[in-house]
Amino acid sequence: MKDRFERNIEYLRISVTDRCNLRCRYCMPEEGIKDKRTHSDMLSLEEIYEVVKACTNIGINKVRITGGEPLTRKGVSGLIKNISKLDGIKDIAMTTNGLLLKEYAKELKESGLHRVNVSLDTLNEKKYKHITRFGSLKNVLEGLDEAKKVGLLPIKINIVLIGGFNDDEIEDFVKLTIDEDIQVRFIELMPIGQATDWAKENFIPNTTVLDKFKELKPVPRADKSSPAEYYKLPGAKGLVGLINPISHHFCGNCNRIRLTADGKIKPCLNSNQEIDIKKVIKSGGDLEETIRIAIQQKPLRHYLNEGQSIKRDMMRIGG
Repeated sequence: MKDRFERNIEYLRISVTDRCNLRCRYCMPEEGIKDKRTHSDMLSLEEIYEVVKACTNIGINKVRITGGEPLTRKGVSGLIKNISKLDGIKDIAMTTNGLLLKEYAKELKESGLHRVNVSLDTLNEKKYKHITRFGSLKNVLEGLDEAKKVGLLPIKINIVLIGGFNDDEIEDFVKLTIDEDIQVRFIELMPIGQATDWAKENFIPNTTVLDKFKELKPVPRADKSSPAEYYKLPGAKGLVGLINPISHHFCGNCNRIRLTADGKIKPCLNSNQEIDIKKVIKSGGDLEETIRIAIQQKPLRHYLNEGQSIKRDMMRIGG
C-alpha cells in the first residue's frame, strides 16, 4: 500500500515487549522503566498475530521483531512460526542485544526467522559493562557464533556511535568486515525519551567513520528503502553501513510502520503520533481499515535535527 507521498509501505516492525535485560545508558534508566505497564496493558501474542495478518492484506511482506529485548518475551518463537505461515510474508528478522541468542538461535531458525541484527556498541568487556550497566560481552559473542552456525544470515551488527565512548573503536568494527561476510552498521545517537539530554551531549555524526577510513568506497544500494548507506573496504567480504537519522534523514524512502508492545501504531519512529490499535481490537473494530488510516497519516519526514523531541522511550518503541 502506498502512503500519500507515494511511498510503498511494506515493512512492519513489531515491539513484542518493552522489558529488557540490559540498561543501556542511551535507552533506559539504571532502575529500569519508571511507569511499568501491566500485563493487561500489553498486546497478547495472539493479538499481535491478528495485526500482522491484517497488515499482510494491505501489502506488508516484511516483519521485524524487536523489544525491549524480544527474547525476554515468552512464546516469541511461536509467534514467529505463526507469522511465517502467513501468505505474503517474504522476510522475518529480529533485532536483539544477543545475550540470549546462543540459547535460542536454533529454535528461532526452526520457527522461521531468517536473520538477526545484533546491537553491540563496543568490543571491550569493561566498556560493555559500562554502557549496558551489567551485560556480558562474552554471551553476545557466543550468541553471534551460534547465529552463524544455524544460518541466521546475513548477520548485521548495529553500533550506536557515541562520542568519547566508542569512536576509538571504529577501526576495530570496520576491520570485522575484512574476513567475514557481515554488515557492520554505525547508527547516529538519537535524542529520544528519558535519554534525550544524554544523547545530545554525546552525539557525533557518522561522517566520523568516513573521516577515519578514507579507503571506504560507496556501494550502490540494493534496497533503496534501507536506511543505511553502504561502503566497503577494497577486497573485504563484508559491508560497512552508516545510518544517519540526524545528520541526513532518509525519510523519502521510508517503507515502514511500527507496532508497539502496548498496542499503538507509529507511522514514524521519530514522531509522537500514535494510533491506538489495541482499542480497535478490544472493540471488535476494523483492523485493516485502521492500519490503512495510520499509513495515510505517515508524515513526510521527521524533525529531530531541528529540535523535535520524542516523548516515548526507545525501548517502548522498538529498535
